[in-house]
Amino acid sequence: MKQMIAILALLMLQTSLLAKERPNVLLISIDDLNDWTGGLKGHPQARTPNLDRLAGQGTLFSNAHCQSPVCNPSRASLLTGRHPHTSGVYFLGPDLKDAPELSGLDTLPERFAKHGYSTLAAGKIFHRGDQRFFETYGGSFGGFGPRPEKKISQPHGHPLWDWGAFPEKDNQMPDFKIAKWAVDQLQSMPEKADKPFFMGVGFYRPHVPMFAPKKWFDLFPIDQIQLPLIQESDRDDLSDYAIALTNDKHVSPQHEWVKSAGQWEHAVQSYLASIAFADHCLGLVLDALEASPHRDNTIVVLFADHGFHLGEKQRWAKRSIWENGTRVPLIISAPGYPAKQRTSKTAPLLDNFPTRLEFAELPSDRHQEGRSLVPLMKDSETHWPHVALSSFGKGNYAVRSEHFRYIRYLDQSEELYDHREDPHEWKNLIDDPLYSETILKHRQFLPSKESPVLPGNSTGHQAYESASRFLESN
Repeated sequence: MKQMIAILALLMLQTSLLAKERPNVLLISIDDLNDWTGGLKGHPQARTPNLDRLAGQGTLFSNAHCQSPVCNPSRASLLTGRHPHTSGVYFLGPDLKDAPELSGLDTLPERFAKHGYSTLAAGKIFHRGDQRFFETYGGSFGGFGPRPEKKISQPHGHPLWDWGAFPEKDNQMPDFKIAKWAVDQLQSMPEKADKPFFMGVGFYRPHVPMFAPKKWFDLFPIDQIQLPLIQESDRDDLSDYAIALTNDKHVSPQHEWVKSAGQWEHAVQSYLASIAFADHCLGLVLDALEASPHRDNTIVVLFADHGFHLGEKQRWAKRSIWENGTRVPLIISAPGYPAKQRTSKTAPLLDNFPTRLEFAELPSDRHQEGRSLVPLMKDSETHWPHVALSSFGKGNYAVRSEHFRYIRYLDQSEELYDHREDPHEWKNLIDDPLYSETILKHRQFLPSKESPVLPGNSTGHQAYESASRFLESN
C-alpha cells in the first residue's frame, strides 16, 4: 500500500511539474499588413528587420492566406476555427457573439483560459470588444488615433482614409503604447508563475490612417518610391461582376483619383513608413521576450488579418479575393522546432487554432474546420494537399493551392492564375484547355453549404448588395 501511495504521489508531482512547464503563447497581430515584408518580398523597399528576425527564429509560411479580406470575419474565423461561409460573418458586422452558428463556442483565448492559462491582451486581436475574451485587457490605447484636426492627403471620403507624417513622436502612437504595455507585462511575470500565459498584442498600423512620425517617412524618400507593378490591361479578362464587387460602394479612394491627385507615391510611402513603425514596435516586444526568463518556453505566433491593394488591379484597400487581398504574413516560432525555416505549402489562418492546441498539448477539437500546421513545422516539404479557401460574401470564393489561385464568383464567372508564371495574377487562364484538369481539382474545394449573409450595413454589405443588384440588372 505504501508503495502504491508513493507511486501516486510521484505521478501527481510529475503532473504538477508538466503543468508548470506548459508553453506560454504570445499572439501578435498586425492590422492590414500585406506581403510587403523582407521575407515575403512584396515590395523591394519594405523594411521589416524585426519581422525578419522572428522568421529566422521559426517558420515563415510564405503562402499563408486569410479566410476573408475584411478585419471582422478574418479574425472571427481565426479565433473560432470556422469559415465565414459556416458562421455567416462575411463582413464588418455582425459581431461574432451575434452569429447564431458561433453561439456557445470558445474563442482561442477562452479555450486556453479553460485549460489553466492566464489570458491577457492589449490592442486589436478581435475586431472589437477584446475585453470580453481576455481575463485582463490593457486597452486599445487610442486605437486608430491620433488624428490631426484637418485631413492631410485625402480631403474627402471616410474619416480614417488619410495618410502622411503625423504625429511628431513615437510615444504619441497607440502601437508604441501597446508595445510598452507588453514589455511591462513580460518584465513583471515571474519565471515560476502558477499558470502559463496566453498574451495577445494587437498593433493597429499600417491600417488607415497611414500615419507615423516623420522619421519613419525619412526612411523612404518620396522621389525614390517604387510604385507597385501595374498592367493597365489587367482587368480586361475579368467579369463585370468581379469589377463591380471589388469597386462599387467601397470607402477607399478610386485609383484614378489617387493618380490624378499626385498622391500615389505619397500613399505608398505612407504605407511603407507605417509598416516600418509597426515593425519597430514589434521589435520592442521581441526584445523584452528575449530578455525575460520566458524566452525558451514561449510560442510566438505573428499574423496579419488580410492583405491590401495599393493600386494593383486599379483599386485600393482590402475586400478582394485576389492575391493582394488574401496573402498575409504568418510566422510561428516554437521551442524545439526548426529555426530559419520557410514553406510554400498553403497555410490558411484558420489553421492557427488547432495548431496552438497541439503545441500546448490541449485536447484537439474535431469540430474545428482548420488543421494543425505542426507537420509543416516538423518538415516544411511534407506532403500537403490542402488549400486555403477565402470568401467575400456568399457565393464568392478563392481557392489557393501551392501554385494556383482559382476564383468563382456569384455570377458563376471564374478565374485561374498560375503563380509559377504569373505572380501578379495578370493572365486569367480559365479558358485555356491545358488547365482544365487543374480547374476541376480546384472546384472540388468549393463549399457545398453556405450560411446566408447575416444582416448589417457595413461597407462589405453595401458592396456585396450593389454587385448583386448589378448582376440582377444584367
